[in-house]
Amino acid sequence: MRWLAVLLMLWAVPALAVEPGEMLDDPVLEERAREISKGLRCPVCQNESIDESNAELASDLRVLVRERLVAGDSDEEAVNFIVARYGEFVLLRPGVSGTALILWIAGPVMLLLALFVGWRAVRRRAPEDDTLSAEEEARLRELLKE
Repeated sequence: MRWLAVLLMLWAVPALAVEPGEMLDDPVLEERAREISKGLRCPVCQNESIDESNAELASDLRVLVRERLVAGDSDEEAVNFIVARYGEFVLLRPGVSGTALILWIAGPVMLLLALFVGWRAVRRRAPEDDTLSAEEEARLRELLKE
């Protein structure tokens, strides 16, 4: 029974899609490449990093990152190279600038606007004066007598 528990635990460990042919001989460069790959989104899978994705495009991006690191790029330069080709969408954690800033601000602004419009609509529906005029009271008495 213990072997089944061990087997299930090993099965639950996330499998990384990096293939041996993609890996660099230099362990320092390979570790840098893995860290960069964990922060880049797979354009095909969209909710996985390129480090976890088995898609062919993710594999190409992993190779491209490694080529940039071997060419002498810093981590930031390698990421900027990928972002320049694929846009900020490939970043799993995009910065709060440019179009992303609009998206960060739009949600709370729309919520506040909706609350204000709702508050105004409720205030308009409230009756201003619920007392009857003398004419209305006389008419009501006539109707009730009938």
